[in-house]
Amino acid sequence: MSRSLVVGPETVRMLELGHPWVIADRYTKLWPRGRSGDVVRLTSGDGRFLATALLDPEDRVVARVLEFAPMQLDADWLRKRLMQALRRREQADLSRTNAYRLVNGEGDGLPGLVVERYDAYLLVQLYARCWEMHLEVLLAALAETVHPAGIYLKTRPRRTRELAAKGQTGKLGRLVWGKKASFPMRVQENGLYFLVDLEEGLHTGLFLDQRRNREDFMRRVKERRVLNLFAFTGAFSVAAAAAGARRVVSVDAAGAYLARAQDNFRINRTDPRNHEFITGDCFQVVADFVKENRRFDAVLMDPPSFSTTRQSQFTTRGGTSDLVAQSLRLLTPGGLLICSSNHQKVDVADFLKEIRRGALQAGQEPRVLASYGQPEDFPYAVTFPEGRYLKYLVMEALAV
Repeated sequence: MSRSLVVGPETVRMLELGHPWVIADRYTKLWPRGRSGDVVRLTSGDGRFLATALLDPEDRVVARVLEFAPMQLDADWLRKRLMQALRRREQADLSRTNAYRLVNGEGDGLPGLVVERYDAYLLVQLYARCWEMHLEVLLAALAETVHPAGIYLKTRPRRTRELAAKGQTGKLGRLVWGKKASFPMRVQENGLYFLVDLEEGLHTGLFLDQRRNREDFMRRVKERRVLNLFAFTGAFSVAAAAAGARRVVSVDAAGAYLARAQDNFRINRTDPRNHEFITGDCFQVVADFVKENRRFDAVLMDPPSFSTTRQSQFTTRGGTSDLVAQSLRLLTPGGLLICSSNHQKVDVADFLKEIRRGALQAGQEPRVLASYGQPEDFPYAVTFPEGRYLKYLVMEALAV
């Protein structure tokens, strides 16, 4: 029988509103010592049952709610949750892709757990250590419900931002079930092909949450000159070239990412020599383009929440406005500025304020044509606003 742990009045209020997290506070410090992965009952000070949760005592989120009812975390319960997630994907439009998110953590009632499908393989990512204790039963449930060729596991290190900035991530994924895949693996999205790796680094090489936005991007950039900042492995650049963009310039601080971008061009039968790849700090490259009086018909900026180069440090809160100002100076009249952010702590209103600062700095007044978020395979609960993290704004540049 699971232990009962008392939470404070503020946490009681949040749980009653349906929020699935218990944040460490003075009440949780009084809890008896437990193991990460213990299934516990959360109660109010007067003994009223609130939820069943997974304990994660070393994390800021010390408990993650599995269900607002008494339950047993076993194979049957996991299979039921996974089948619910599968049914949601069956209702989504995934007909032109074989790479998508199968389990989206809290959005699918499995907090701290992400499962993605890459063709015949699954990638399980643990964003919370509390799942490690239940890994064996989880893998068995996935094998039974999804029938993959193999399952890879990636445990997210706690210092991901610092490690990524230093390029010290290395091989974080490993095969835990089934047969080994050959990497890089080719997957399909919107009729295009991309190379992914389920073993190396923090990321696979393709951000699945931008799939629908890339499809929209393709409809907008035919015959346009496109600048893709923070290009990563060039998914947006490939999409632009495939859609008939006149020329695509891809900029990223990591040359290894741009090498993979060129490989992505080649597997889509597009010659990368007809386009441009620049390894460098995006701020400096854009500043140089302004000085050179270069012009583009579309500029896309999709920066990571945090990035570091020798020249500068970028954060969504600190760098967006300056980069927007410089990017607007590169656009032709009526050109498109597309800004995206995956920073969970920056909502759409704050993001628009940063863009406004940049627009005023550049003396321009862009118009928002469209605003999108993540696709259907990234669901989130209305009681968990943190789950709505992706912001993608399409704007038309107009001079004041």
